[in-house]
This record gives sequence, C-alpha cells and structure tokens, in this order.
Amino acid sequence: MQGQKDSIYQTWGLWHNQVENAGITSFESVARSIAAHHQYILHYFDNRSTNASAESFNAKLKAFRSVFRGVRDTTFFLYRVMKLYA
Repeated sequence: MQGQKDSIYQTWGLWHNQVENAGITSFESVARSIAAHHQYILHYFDNRSTNASAESFNAKLKAFRSVFRGVRDTTFFLYRVMKLYA
C-alpha cells in the first residue's frame, strides 16, 4: 500500500506542476484543493475507507427536508429523522 500511496503522491506532484505551467484558472483551483487536502485523500490507501455513508445520509436528510419545504420545528424534525433512519 505504501508504494502505491507514494506513487500517487508523485503523480499528483507532476500533475500539479503541469497545471501551474498551463495557467488554466479552473485547474489551478482544483490543484489547490488537492494540495490542501492531500493527506486526507491519501488516507484512503491506508484503510480503504471513505465518507460515502455520511454523504449518503446527508443526501437523505436533504431530500427529507425538501419534502416538508423547510423545517420549523427542529425538535420534531430530529425526532422524525431518528425514527426513519435509526
């Protein structure tokens, strides 16, 4: 795993240099995001875990909230979420 992680880190470095030389603003933004979070991105290669379940739950909450066109009673909303998704 460590060899694969190192290889990916080196490849990202080369790609980052190419992006800087190209001068394309949108790619520079992506390159900055990757540079800022690379340790978390590479952490995937340590234990093969992602935050996909949290993202899925967040999407379900947003869909649930949209059905009610906003939340007025937060306590009741949290109670309903607990009953539906617990």
